[in-house]
Amino acid sequence: MHVERILKALANRRRLAILAYLDKHREATVTDLGAYVKLSIKATSKHLNLLYHAELLDRRQIGLSVYYSLAKPLHPLARVSLNHL
Repeated sequence: MHVERILKALANRRRLAILAYLDKHREATVTDLGAYVKLSIKATSKHLNLLYHAELLDRRQIGLSVYYSLAKPLHPLARVSLNHL
């Protein structure tokens, strides 16, 4: 079932864009990512939550800010997808 969750998470252009951004920039806040994918903070948070629960992202909180980064190790399905973007 884990593979199904990962494939579902990867089956969206905005979520792929988020992963690509984090692959390049290493870490970002919801605000940064929302501006990049041109979505509201609420919509971006939903995408991030789905990616997080698919175990494709790590997150850490400092004060009120939550910082997202690619999971370590990143699942091979996600790495292959990023290599083809």
